[in-house]
Amino acid sequence: MAGRAAPDPLRPVGTITRGITGVNRLRRSDRWLIHHELVTGRLCEAADPLVVDLGYGASPWTTLELATRLRTVRADVRVVGLEIDPERVVPGRDGVTFARGGFELAGLRPVLVRAFNVLRQYPESAVADAWATILSGMDPDGLLVDGTCDELGRRCAWVLLDRSGPRSLTLAWDPFTVERPSDIAERLPKVLIHRNIPGEPIHALLTAADHAWARAAPLAPFGPRVRWRTAAEHLRQEGFPMRTYRRRMRDCVLSVPWATVAPNGTG
Repeated sequence: MAGRAAPDPLRPVGTITRGITGVNRLRRSDRWLIHHELVTGRLCEAADPLVVDLGYGASPWTTLELATRLRTVRADVRVVGLEIDPERVVPGRDGVTFARGGFELAGLRPVLVRAFNVLRQYPESAVADAWATILSGMDPDGLLVDGTCDELGRRCAWVLLDRSGPRSLTLAWDPFTVERPSDIAERLPKVLIHRNIPGEPIHALLTAADHAWARAAPLAPFGPRVRWRTAAEHLRQEGFPMRTYRRRMRDCVLSVPWATVAPNGTG
């Protein structure tokens, strides 16, 4: 009897997503990417500046926007949008290529992968394998951004990873449409969204952020950006190793090393 055929290593791996997307939905993460020293450094140093937007959805707007923004960092960046649903694959345009692919990355070796609102539909137990599959196909120095946001992109959260594992968690939100930092909890990445319970590090961080936001209430007349800068300083004084941003920020941003929020029992 003939032996069973070996699995195709380039067969798309993953599940078709809902496909919800919209113009400028991922602007907050894009702004963060083009100003993050590690991301821009890896992109500028890469022999082949290939970037994959994984699971771009029913229309390619956010992939095209990503390419436009990354070209301000490196003009010759190559962006490929991958979708597991063949009916969503569109002709290339504006220097961006679109193809069918999933976690296996269609055999590409990108230096940066953005996967937004992809793992949200998976069980938490599937996240580690999905991360491992994506990272194993990337450039050895590649970076993965696994994130989630609401339909209008006003509330966003993402994990930055490399082959050593998660490096940081970042929350970013519209200063004028979010009442308190913990409102972002509903958009935490899959690896954390079920961990926002007492006793878990992410719950401690969001609770402390709400308390710091309340302490900064006297600065509310000066606007939410000023109030958040003060709240963020309160968090640093309490020992949370929050990333400091020197440039002027449109968004409220909270970014911490992964060790600060790593779920209990994961090391």
